[in-house]
Amino acid sequence: MKVSLVALMAGALAATGVAQGAPAPKVSIASFAQLATPLPYPYDEHANANATVAAAKARARSRHKLLLIDLGGNWCGDCRVLAATMALGEVKAFVGAHYEVALVDVGRFDKNLQVPARYGIRKRLDGVPSLLIVDPRTNRLIDKGHTAALADARHMTPQALADWLAQWTP
Repeated sequence: MKVSLVALMAGALAATGVAQGAPAPKVSIASFAQLATPLPYPYDEHANANATVAAAKARARSRHKLLLIDLGGNWCGDCRVLAATMALGEVKAFVGAHYEVALVDVGRFDKNLQVPARYGIRKRLDGVPSLLIVDPRTNRLIDKGHTAALADARHMTPQALADWLAQWTP
């Protein structure tokens, strides 16, 4: 019997009491090979990460959404696959309805590490992309223990990425 990664994660989350979230959008592609190329370079290497996160957090709070902090680097294939998947119309609409996104360049794990440290992640990141799902009203990290779940994004499916994003929504 073959069990999907998403099914395993959903079971693990159910056991920890994490909500299952809104229904995920139906992704229009079945394979990352169908993504437009070249893949995007999503991270502004010169951005002020603190200001980027603060602005996204303020928008999330005022718009009653979650804050999604995407930690990664333009050198990272998995980060670029995630960015291209999130740019698909149906995924972009879903993310826009539920999240305010802050993209933070962490270089080669040597830059802007004060951002994850604010949420209790003080050791080296377990991989990138690392996604921090934060309740902007309480500043609580919702996906604690799962932040690096998409660090192997290119070995998932586009639908599995959308499902992962959906599970954290109210």
